[in-house]
Amino acid sequence: MEQVKIAVIGLGYVGLPLALEFSKKFNVVGFDINAQRVAELNQGEDKTLEVDNGSLLKVLNSSGVCRLTCTTNIDAIKNSNVYIITVPTPTDKYNKPNLEPLYRASETVGSVLNIGDLVIYESTVYPGATEDDCVPVIEKVSGLKFKEDFHVGYSPERINPGDKEHTVTKILKVTSGSSPEAGKRVDDLYKSIITAGTHLAPSIKVAEAAKVIENSQRDINIAFVNELSKIFNLLDIDTHDVLEAAGTKWNFLPFKPGLVGGHCIGVDPYYLAQKAQEAGYHPEIILAGRRLNDSMGRHVTTEVIKHMMRKEIKVVKAKALILGFTFKENCPDIRNTRVIDIYRELSSFDLDVHVYDPWANPQEIMHEYGIPVVAENQLDLNEYSAIILAVAHSEFFKLKIESNKNKVVFDVKSILPMAMVDGRL
Repeated sequence: MEQVKIAVIGLGYVGLPLALEFSKKFNVVGFDINAQRVAELNQGEDKTLEVDNGSLLKVLNSSGVCRLTCTTNIDAIKNSNVYIITVPTPTDKYNKPNLEPLYRASETVGSVLNIGDLVIYESTVYPGATEDDCVPVIEKVSGLKFKEDFHVGYSPERINPGDKEHTVTKILKVTSGSSPEAGKRVDDLYKSIITAGTHLAPSIKVAEAAKVIENSQRDINIAFVNELSKIFNLLDIDTHDVLEAAGTKWNFLPFKPGLVGGHCIGVDPYYLAQKAQEAGYHPEIILAGRRLNDSMGRHVTTEVIKHMMRKEIKVVKAKALILGFTFKENCPDIRNTRVIDIYRELSSFDLDVHVYDPWANPQEIMHEYGIPVVAENQLDLNEYSAIILAVAHSEFFKLKIESNKNKVVFDVKSILPMAMVDGRL
């Protein structure tokens, strides 16, 4: 293990924490094509807030055996013998898997790969993607033969952005390899840093499938309670009162209604669905859950408009404020946020919609969605006819948000007292 030289390809929410942990045992080079991101990291600044900046600076400035180097220079990873790929696996506008980041990363690794090297993928994919889609790219670029000149492994990431309790070393890691020997090599490598332990799967496809169903399962369970929320709203029953009562049974699963976005739960089920359809099976439950969860932005908007009409508040040109834009609380990640659905639906009713989020980067929101963000010193809750609390950032608990005859308050996250709101999921 002492001869291991690791290159981590992709320094985002997954790659950076992993590189930092490995650098406590080995020399690690972190490679990313985003020059601005690398420059920020080399200054000790992680805008994802996934790692402690003090710890980052310490390993960057280390002159010992174990250290981390962040770079955009492909020559810096040539001497590595383990390559770990942690790039995003998004979907396109038609919800089809987009493997382009994986292909580009595989080409990068293939261009520097040597005989005996090991390539490990962490990105979430459908079963078969590693060996059927990525390996041929490596073979073509490197000129090396799979299972003879090099091996691959798959160890799916389980990072939960913004979670400071379940960090990378504290989450049990699934590992796998293209041969029993490669599997053991991958497993031993991760065992060296993962205090929670590892689970060596019998094949790469098993490990790929295990990862993709984790988030598909959560998506389906959330879809179920979202559907319950719609039903109970029609029956004038508070959904959270029902869930609290049902939750007194020991085996009741404690899921709550809400928006389902982000880079995992809102995306991964489409990867499994795509592979199922290629095999000739049309997945009923998986896609039904996706459709229902994707409908929640429209549902929230409809409820807000109904409450405004009941109070005889003029809808057209009314000012509405959305509190929160990230895909989850206390996290700056705006990837695949479904708050955008509420924004677009409200705008379609000709409301003047504003967004305030103390965690999100305003420049990123403008770049990705073309939406300006209200600055904290410009925030005046009294000027809005509708306020939608979309994300449960801790800062929002301190705001004085309360409905009145001229204002509708809708609480998507159900964190406000019922007496202060007009509706919630």
